[in-house]
Amino acid sequence: MPHRPAELTPTPEFLGHSSARPLHWLATATAMAAVVAAAGLIQPDTAAGGPAGPAHSSAAPASGPQAAAPDPAAVTYPLDCKGLPTAVTATAQGDLDGDGRPETVAAVRCDAGSGTPPHAIYVLAQDKTPGATPRVVATLLEAGKRQTATDLTIRDGVVTASLLGYSSPQVPRYSPDVKQLAKWRWSGGKFRQELTNSDARSV
Repeated sequence: MPHRPAELTPTPEFLGHSSARPLHWLATATAMAAVVAAAGLIQPDTAAGGPAGPAHSSAAPASGPQAAAPDPAAVTYPLDCKGLPTAVTATAQGDLDGDGRPETVAAVRCDAGSGTPPHAIYVLAQDKTPGATPRVVATLLEAGKRQTATDLTIRDGVVTASLLGYSSPQVPRYSPDVKQLAKWRWSGGKFRQELTNSDARSV
């Protein structure tokens, strides 16, 4: 069954910056997609929520002094939380576009205090201008997908996360029955996304 990848919208700066039941994960089907980069300031409706894993960093050292990765606490996220604050639940840092300057990837959700709000996953970049505020330059996962992101990592320039979701509105929110392994790579002016889908069925 087909699965559609989340739309990713980098800015020009980034381009130049170049009831509970037992569940069984079944066989996987892999979908590949490339999303064309678009100009302009990104303004997504994004996020997927839930618990996310700890921060991880890519281990590709660059010669000379290392630039600091963008601070996720200093960013205003384009996430509509109906007056509630946002919460960054996981981050990963690494050079995604090969320019020697690290980006930060952040899993963000509304801080509802209860339940499992969906996550959005954003890419953050830091302008070279001294004192510039880091900002969102791409959206890897939109909140409208209603997925929970876990195990967020960057390794060798590839962003990886596990996404938990639901096959229908009837599935209890505490018991997601769909799992996807998502990978995003910046290549040829595009983020290329790979999704491996595992549908969990009750027995």
